[in-house]
Amino acid sequence: MASRPGLLTEWPWQKLGNFKYLVIAPWVAHSFYLLATKDLKDISIVYSLVFPSLLLRMLHNQIWISISRFKTATSPHRIVDKSIDFEQVDRERNWDDQILFNGILFYVGFHLITAAKQISLWNFNGFIITILLHAGPVEFLYYWFHRALHHHFLYSRYHSHHHASIVTEPITSVIHPFAEHIVYFMLFAIPILATVYTRTASMAQLVGYIFYIDFMNNMGHCNFELVPKWLFSAFPPLKYLMYTPSFHSLHHTQFRTNYSLFMPFYDYLYNTFDKSSDELYENSLKGKKEIIDVVHLTHPTTLQSIYHLRLGIASLASKPYKSKWHDLMMWPIAWVSMVLTWFYNSSFVVERNKLKDIKMQTWVIPRYKFQYGLSWEKEAINDLIEKTILEADAKGVKVLSLGLLNQSKELNESGELYLQKYPKLKLRIVDGSSLAAAVILNSIPKGTKQILLIGNISKVARTVVQCLCNKGVKVVMANKHDYYMHEPFLLGNTKENLMLSNNYMPQVWLVGDGMDDAEQRKAQIGTTFIPFSHFPPKKVRKDCIYYNTPAMKIPNELQNMHSCENWLPRRVISAWRIAGIIHGLEGYDEHECGETVLQVEEIWTAARRHGFLPLLPEQ
Repeated sequence: MASRPGLLTEWPWQKLGNFKYLVIAPWVAHSFYLLATKDLKDISIVYSLVFPSLLLRMLHNQIWISISRFKTATSPHRIVDKSIDFEQVDRERNWDDQILFNGILFYVGFHLITAAKQISLWNFNGFIITILLHAGPVEFLYYWFHRALHHHFLYSRYHSHHHASIVTEPITSVIHPFAEHIVYFMLFAIPILATVYTRTASMAQLVGYIFYIDFMNNMGHCNFELVPKWLFSAFPPLKYLMYTPSFHSLHHTQFRTNYSLFMPFYDYLYNTFDKSSDELYENSLKGKKEIIDVVHLTHPTTLQSIYHLRLGIASLASKPYKSKWHDLMMWPIAWVSMVLTWFYNSSFVVERNKLKDIKMQTWVIPRYKFQYGLSWEKEAINDLIEKTILEADAKGVKVLSLGLLNQSKELNESGELYLQKYPKLKLRIVDGSSLAAAVILNSIPKGTKQILLIGNISKVARTVVQCLCNKGVKVVMANKHDYYMHEPFLLGNTKENLMLSNNYMPQVWLVGDGMDDAEQRKAQIGTTFIPFSHFPPKKVRKDCIYYNTPAMKIPNELQNMHSCENWLPRRVISAWRIAGIIHGLEGYDEHECGETVLQVEEIWTAARRHGFLPLLPEQ
């Protein structure tokens, strides 16, 4: 919102939330009704294509969002190398408002303007008229309107909302108050109405002009340089007719330069051209290589989780992942993504962060959770992880932490398999079990004397049990097999603190994968469930307290954190991921995989010293 909101700042449907799409529903329903009840020759193609064109515009913008986020995480051609936060993502989440607004106006215009009903597929004259009117009146009027918006009166009431995003994303281009969009539509309507009333309009011209507007808007705000230098060398006047992402980025960092819409001609003409534009373009195009210190290697969980990745839908990625009913509408795309994962044999980068002097990236193995449970996928997944480790090692990565099932004992002995195969690795492999155990130990309420351990036993669970038994805390296990498997790990008198019993009375339960609903119902009212698993348990009880999977709040200094890690809250990341960061910050030289466990208290102290904070239980 603008710093001092003016008249018509809010969108008319702002209070409707996600129900805002209903404002266009009557026209969409009518167009489908006509298709179902009339002959195609009796239906206007213009009217029928309005809704599909709106969907295509949304898809076009989403493609730009995904490409931009991928490039700003990996490309050396980033222009503004600063952090984006959750506040910006929330401010820009309604980027499709302007598409809804345009759709309503197109439907209304079709009914009010008789000439709009008779539009051909192609008309060369309309194409030329559109080019001339855009380069002349549209660009000229936009330039002066844009300069007026930077006057303190209009800036504080309207345009400051757009400029709150110094580090831009493609959708930043359309984040304006409603009043501004009214003016922008009036400007872009000049070529459209001119060709309609002169009967030179065509579907190709209308769709092409709107595509051009969306393309240039997205490109100008994508924050990485992609316009090749040879293009300007081959046609020098082009620098006055087409801006570059670096050219427009200066408008967001310097504010009172480079006002032009898409054609810098008017900035040159009125001397508002930023003198550093060419230099920034050259430097951005040249790029700057950098060494990544820490990589966290994870994978998607459910099929729908692809939309939750940072490269997916920004507003979804900025919230803890939770499967919802409307995700079912996107199942076809999710299934296509699953098929593609079988053919894509390489990890990919989804996120780039920085803490102090440590530069980090999150890489994703293109396999879903269910695929890790398929015996015939085991070798292929291990090959993918192995390939990624070698790639990271070759790039100079110092630490690689294994997230979720990438460190499964059944899959690769918690990473030990790769050390046996490549004993001379320069990078350090971290499974994060020591910090995960430390988080669990520090989550247990003080004064707890007895704890129930239930679920599939893991390396983290064994570490926690050893620490608890050493401190004199009684650990109750209900599974005989797990009890006899675990007992040999305890020394001396500490074995007395490990008990085999069907007693479900303890008020604190340490839970892993495999705990069923019936077991949860045996818990006492007010029981605290603390998971030691990578995946959260199903919440059956409303009268009990559930902790998140081992995780911590991140320090404010950790940059570019504007998406949630799976189901975890904002600015909270898993202990396994933090362990890799601490490994890099502290300069630890040993691997932490296989049966190796670091000093639990030492790594906990290090995490706290670097600003990571404990996480309260979910309410």
